[in-house]
Amino acid sequence: MSMLISQKGWVVIPAELRKKYHLTPGTEVVLVDYGGVLSIIPARADPIKQGRGLLKGLPSLTEDLLKERTTELAREESRVKRHNG
Repeated sequence: MSMLISQKGWVVIPAELRKKYHLTPGTEVVLVDYGGVLSIIPARADPIKQGRGLLKGLPSLTEDLLKERTTELAREESRVKRHNG
């Protein structure tokens, strides 16, 4: 679907897309430049709330970090024992 940009830089979003994406007058959108591709994305009212659960089911980065720190601490304690004794 192609559109023309007006002299004022305006673009009219076709009615079918406005309905599909619930874009009503006053809806805030974000224009994102993906390195040569422009996207118009509806702004989220509460991006933190919208993102909640997005990574659900993936390994816990906190748990991985704690395991790594525990392993690192054990290595350090072992090194200190060898050095001191």
